[in-house]
Amino acid sequence: MAKNILICDDAAFMRMMIKDVLTKNGYNVVGEAANGAIAIDKYKELSPDLVLMDITMPEMNGLDALKAIMSSNKAAKVIMCSAMGQQAMVIESIQSGAKDFIVKPFQPDRVLEAVRKVVG
Repeated sequence: MAKNILICDDAAFMRMMIKDVLTKNGYNVVGEAANGAIAIDKYKELSPDLVLMDITMPEMNGLDALKAIMSSNKAAKVIMCSAMGQQAMVIESIQSGAKDFIVKPFQPDRVLEAVRKVVG
């Protein structure tokens, strides 16, 4: 059965690229969010198997959204995405419950590797 994934990134082209990689490999993208606040609402509404979450976004960043999602569901699976040079953010996100981390610009293979590792 295809895994349901929520993509959260403020850049529409990044969401489109990730969605393309995932759908071509049998995953089901059930929703998209442009900031952390929307991601939290969509998470509660859709109960996806996995969330791919950008860190740097307007209104609410991915780290705050990750913490909110983890507090509402300890079993949530979230993979964080971010640009190079944000080591502190990476460490904090893993400590806050993220299952993996993908660095942008990312290779499709790395995205799939992370997703398979977390949800199969």
